[in-house]
Amino acid sequence: MDKVEQNVRTFTAYIEYDPDSNLYVGFIPGVPGAHTQGATLDELQKNLKEVLELCLEEFQGKIEELPRFVGLQQLEITV
Repeated sequence: MDKVEQNVRTFTAYIEYDPDSNLYVGFIPGVPGAHTQGATLDELQKNLKEVLELCLEEFQGKIEELPRFVGLQQLEITV
């Protein structure tokens, strides 16, 4: 039986809660179009996985060319 080679890659999602819509909103930095929303964090995670799979179909064979998420920084300023 032939083995299918699978590469596992981890993506980081940025998640916010929008009090106006009462929804969680998430996007994956560096992946064009990878953004969605959900009423719960579980629903958001499911939706993010679905949209990520769809977006990555366009990058078949070129996933290494996507920018790599490095991290977030908090900046403190006086307003």
